[in-house]
Amino acid sequence: MASEASGNVNLIPSLPLQDRVAIVTGASPNLVSSEINSASSPTTPQAIVAQADVSEPTQVKSLFDKAEEVFNSPVHILVNSAGVTDPKLPSIANTSLEDFDRIFSVNARGAFLCCKEAANRLKHGGGGRIVLVSSSLVSSLKPGIAAYTASKAAVETMTKILAKELKGTGITANCIAPGPIATEMFFAGRNEEYVKRVIDDCPLGRLGRPRIWHRWWGF
Repeated sequence: MASEASGNVNLIPSLPLQDRVAIVTGASPNLVSSEINSASSPTTPQAIVAQADVSEPTQVKSLFDKAEEVFNSPVHILVNSAGVTDPKLPSIANTSLEDFDRIFSVNARGAFLCCKEAANRLKHGGGGRIVLVSSSLVSSLKPGIAAYTASKAAVETMTKILAKELKGTGITANCIAPGPIATEMFFAGRNEEYVKRVIDDCPLGRLGRPRIWHRWWGF
């Protein structure tokens, strides 16, 4: 553990979530909101669900507007987890332009628009957090999922540049790259043989669990 005496490392302490407003895109919103609200008073819910297309700038703006209006506070945290893939697992040669554009529209353009809005509207001066979601596929480079992997590589690049651009604002930008998580998106179009292959490649011999995956953001 680094100590103050070392004089070389400045640690940013983790902050409590009490009285901080967060926007979480994608990520099984009903599950996230129900978990949060189950721990709060039924008359004063702490989470709401709002529908928006993150690839549309006006709808991304409306997410921030809604959060500020409902909770009467500037937004402190953005977790951008919205993403799509192609369940057909096509090779690059067989990937349609329409599917490529759809994946990049949500995964890369959506991340850009959410980051752009957050960089301009998150509370400055400390406590602002931007968390983007990439994928372990960016490192493993598995065939059959090139468009999705490339879109997540773009997310990682944006995160690194954004973190530098936010210097002095008190806002941090980080990216997490999970392995396969047992979500609806993962199982869509996958047969049992494919799922078993993926599980066999996992060090723990199982898929990631959504409820635990959501806690990574807080860490």
